[in-house]
Amino acid sequence: MTYHMTFRGAVVPAEPGQSVGAALVAAGIRDWRSTRKGGRPRGLFCGIGVCFDCLITVNGVPDRRACLTPAADGLHLTDTPVTAEDPAPEAPALGGPARKAPAPEDRVLGGGEVGGGHAPSA
Repeated sequence: MTYHMTFRGAVVPAEPGQSVGAALVAAGIRDWRSTRKGGRPRGLFCGIGVCFDCLITVNGVPDRRACLTPAADGLHLTDTPVTAEDPAPEAPALGGPARKAPAPEDRVLGGGEVGGGHAPSA
């Protein structure tokens, strides 16, 4: 069974189990929104719901991640309009919390000497 969705006036086929983003890319459609600054095209990037580049409007509901939205028969897809505010949440800082230096006793691994990497001989 093949689903039929519409996007920009064209029928986009999709297979059960495909995401909206995968179906669009399979149909040769690579972008469905533009950046606020510069109007650069955006579409599927990470494909796992992390980057928010693939936001699309599904049945009138804006800002749906195309990579996480399951394809279904009869979906009406439209470009996500450019807004004054960024719909994506703040990205977390990379690297996590600062790490403190290990205590001297933590520097010896497996009972061997620091830096040697070999167990003491008997």
